[in-house]
Order: sequence, then C-alpha cells, then structure tokens
Amino acid sequence: MRTEATGGSGHDLRHHGDAEVRDDGAALVDLAVNVRADTPPAWLREEIAGSLSSLAAYPDGRAARAAVAARHGLPVERVLLTAGAAEAFVLLARALKVRRPVVVHPQFTEPEAALRDAGHTVDRVLLREADGFRLDPAAVPEDADLVVIGNPTNPTSVLHPAEMLVRLARPGRTLVVDEAFMDAVPGEREALAGRTEVPGLVVLRSLTKTWGLAGLRIGYVLAAPETIAELERAQPLWPVSTPALAAARACVAPRALAEAGHAAHRIAGDRAHLVAGLAAFAARGVRVVEPAEGPFVLVRIPDAAEVRRRLRALGYAVRRGDTFPGLGADWVRVAVRDRSTANAFLKALSAALTPPAPPG
Repeated sequence: MRTEATGGSGHDLRHHGDAEVRDDGAALVDLAVNVRADTPPAWLREEIAGSLSSLAAYPDGRAARAAVAARHGLPVERVLLTAGAAEAFVLLARALKVRRPVVVHPQFTEPEAALRDAGHTVDRVLLREADGFRLDPAAVPEDADLVVIGNPTNPTSVLHPAEMLVRLARPGRTLVVDEAFMDAVPGEREALAGRTEVPGLVVLRSLTKTWGLAGLRIGYVLAAPETIAELERAQPLWPVSTPALAAARACVAPRALAEAGHAAHRIAGDRAHLVAGLAAFAARGVRVVEPAEGPFVLVRIPDAAEVRRRLRALGYAVRRGDTFPGLGADWVRVAVRDRSTANAFLKALSAALTPPAPPG
C-alpha cells in the first residue's frame, strides 16, 4: 500500500452504480446497485405511508433520534439524523477544521468528493490487491487529522477488524468509519457503532441499503456530543423529512433488527454461492477478492469493459470498477442476489467471457 498526494482526482468520483441502470439500462437485471433486492418490505411501506397524513407539520426528529440512540445504547446527544450517509460526508467536510484529510481507498468515493468540494486537499492511502486490500494502520500518515475508511468496504467487500481500526484513533484526529453495510454482516461483528471510548470516532450508518430506501434518504452519525453539535450547526433546518423519520424509527425497532439479521445470514449464503460460481471461471482469468463480507463482491476480469458491454447486451448490469481510486479497468463490482438470479448471471458471464466468433 502507498500514500498518494493528489491535486486533481483523476477519477470520476461522482460515478455511482445507479448510472448503470438509468435510461437505457432501466430494463437490465441490476447487479450494479448495492440496495437489497425486494425492498422495502410491505410493513415498512405501510409505516412510511402512515406518516403522510402529518406532512402539513414540520418534521420533528426527536422520536427517531431517540430510537436510533436506544438501538445503539447511546445518549441522544451522540446521534445526528441525516439525509442518507452522503449528507453526513458533506457535513463532515464543511464543518470540521482539518489540515490533512486522508481517505483509505479503494472505497466509496463520496467522502473524497465532499472534501474536495469543501476546498480540502485530500491524500489517499491506496490498498493493494496483493495484500487483499487490507490495511496496515502504519500506512496512514501520523499527522493525518481526519481519516476515512469503510467497513465493510465498498467495493472490496473487505471487513477490517474493529480493533485494527481502533489503532488508527488518537487525540487530535477524527476517525470516520463508514458502516453503511455493517447491518448486512451477520452479527455485525467488527462494528464500532456504540463505542464511546475511542477518541475522535465518528461512525456513519445508512438505512437505505438494507431496507431499499435510496429514494427516501435516511442515515445517521454516531459521535461525541461536541462533534454532533458541530455537524448539526452545518445542517439546514429540517434536513430529514417526516416519511424518512418514520422509516428511521421503524428500521431500528426490534422487529426490523431481527429481519435484518435474518437477511444478513441469507446474503452470506447467497454470496458464497456466487463466489463459488465465479471461481469456476478462474482458468479464464476471473479473480474474486476474498474473503468477501459485504452484500457485493469485487471481481477482476480481463478486458472487463468489453465483458460489461456484452453483459449489458445479455440483460445484466454490473458496476464498473475503474472509477474507484486504486482500481483499474479490469475490475467490476457485482451485487449479491438470490441464487436463481446468480445462476442466470453466471450463465450470461460465461457467454460474455467468450469472444464472438468471427463473421463468415
């Protein structure tokens, strides 16, 4: 791994998986976006719909904030509700006074984009395929006063040990851990949400991935009260809508947590099935980053751009990998779906890996 100082990005940090399934991609089987399939469930849609009779009133986030705090065993002063985790990255970039922010890549690109938009020069720690995209804490510059890392990391699906991440914390440094996909990990092992003894720790959570609420925008920040107060001052008034607040309350209730836990185990089984199927293409140069722990896998495929084009012609969209710093044109990210969908995709991939016969 290496540290990279970047004046210009060199990557399209604003490219996201939904770009693969807009417009002419709308009819494709979506393996590009990491939102869980068949969501939101009917009971959650009903909870959200029930809030619509209250739209004339300004949103009141107190109950939702208390529910999130209770879910993690924290006082409400350590919780901030946001319009998705993406808003949290913007708030951190604008509100915190930092001199040397460092983003550990490959990872979700929005934190770096938000920092750059706020006028910061961002350094990168680039993890290597040869190391399994795993972090050595010593690679992070000692004078970094803001460090951002995902866990499990999008797009690598690597789950870093919690205690290894804790080693990054120190007085005078803000350690931001993006746990947007942690509820897709059985038992949420390696989670730092709820920890209060780690100096400078900021944990971000999203409710859009597991519950299919990307269009509603709801997430939250867990941090020390003084950090929460700084971020809250940077927020506009009423940043989270009444339907999103209803969703937040519902998604942290015991019933929802139990359902998410069952879904995490199901995802783990479906992911193992997908990884085993991809391993069958090893002789054709296909490599999966393992062990994968998120609801997606990172795959190296020779001539991936052409394979992606062929997959689209066969009805499947996967996420290109070359917009993530640290990855090149031979990478794609594939969302975990049910085994029937995976089997059909693997059949399509077999065809896409085979060059078409020359005419005549």
